[in-house]
Amino acid sequence: MTSRTEDLSTAGERARHRIALRLIPYLMLLYVIAFLDRVNVNIAALEMKQDLGFTDAVYGFGAGIFFVGYFLFEIPGTLLVENWSARGWIARIMITWGILAAGMGFIHTDKQFYWVRFFLGVGEAGFFPGVIVYLSHWFRYQDRAKAVALFMAAIPLSSVIGSPISGFLLGIHWLGMAGWRWLFVLEGLPAIIFGVVTIFYLTDWPREAKWLPEEERLWITAELEREKQARSAAHSYRIWEALKDREVVLLALAYFFVVTSTYGFNFWFPTLVKNLSGFSDFKVSLIVSLTYCVTLLLMLIMGWSSDRTGERRFHAALPITLGAVGFLLSAISLNNPVLAILTLCCTGAILYSYLPGFWPLPSSFLTGSAAAAAIGLINSIGNLGGFVGGYILGYVRTKTNSFAGGLLYLSLSALLSVGMILALRQKKTKVDVVLEA
Repeated sequence: MTSRTEDLSTAGERARHRIALRLIPYLMLLYVIAFLDRVNVNIAALEMKQDLGFTDAVYGFGAGIFFVGYFLFEIPGTLLVENWSARGWIARIMITWGILAAGMGFIHTDKQFYWVRFFLGVGEAGFFPGVIVYLSHWFRYQDRAKAVALFMAAIPLSSVIGSPISGFLLGIHWLGMAGWRWLFVLEGLPAIIFGVVTIFYLTDWPREAKWLPEEERLWITAELEREKQARSAAHSYRIWEALKDREVVLLALAYFFVVTSTYGFNFWFPTLVKNLSGFSDFKVSLIVSLTYCVTLLLMLIMGWSSDRTGERRFHAALPITLGAVGFLLSAISLNNPVLAILTLCCTGAILYSYLPGFWPLPSSFLTGSAAAAAIGLINSIGNLGGFVGGYILGYVRTKTNSFAGGLLYLSLSALLSVGMILALRQKKTKVDVVLEA
């Protein structure tokens, strides 16, 4: 019996290692491409606004309207990942958004800017929550925060890699086209290419994984089924019941407020640094890149810590709290450019590290289609904050000729998110007992 247990344990360790090596680097690459195509407008704006005569309010509205389109198609897309095919849906999403992202290089008016950004959101809807659901098909709850942390390390990594590249592309003028136009065209192409690759590379479920030895395939399938049955026994939710659950509503509101802060910051960070420093576009992009290098490290540390301790709420709430303090200090130090830039960089470095603790929370009490729908709802409502944050900063800047009011708004929004996260119930159910057994 002891020998059999040891064999299963060894097979489990091999399976976990093989699955992580097979899936995480590739999913990270896809999200680097996705996030870069979503936010490269922040670097392009350094030249695009002046070239097209856009005000800060126009830019803020156009940058944020992406999330309106994103919101409308989020839940259906997530359910398709759970009940149809993850690789098929993810591939479709990538090819669509790649074409639209490249199309940004051919806009000339504010209305074209709004429409392409809106449809880019429609095209990308379902990708992120779909991958979160997909990870639950392959990683046990005990391993999920590390998996999410590694996957979402693509957010800072996209800026670490993409910001210098985008800064460089701003300086080219090929075939009579401005650099910011080439930035969109060239950075949209990888999504189309890897969308095709995804069809052949990803596997929907462990039971279909020919690249896993049979013993390892049986082990991970049994482990995930045990977890699913435990959660189903403790929380027998249908989809609509899950969407009305108190914890799901709180998570959606918490995500809305923190996304307001993160995307409000992300869309305007390069512009803020340039206005405060007067540096060249390329130097600004390097500062952005270095900031997100630190973010990458902090996200991995928080994911490791969250899985080691099994604690989620405070691992999500602490970075957001520090981000709120950072926004406040940035707002009151704008008259001191060196201090303001340093504070903004520290805020950007710490803020995103809430993610590894946050995203395992829905699957801690939901499973199957209910979990997929809840994750889709949380992400769709939450990402509307990306519209609010980007637009508010641009609007306040246009009206007051200062970013102070907008930064204060981001600070308040982050604090509201912390309140929602800490309001989540923290109690041990029989699910936890089964999973700890």
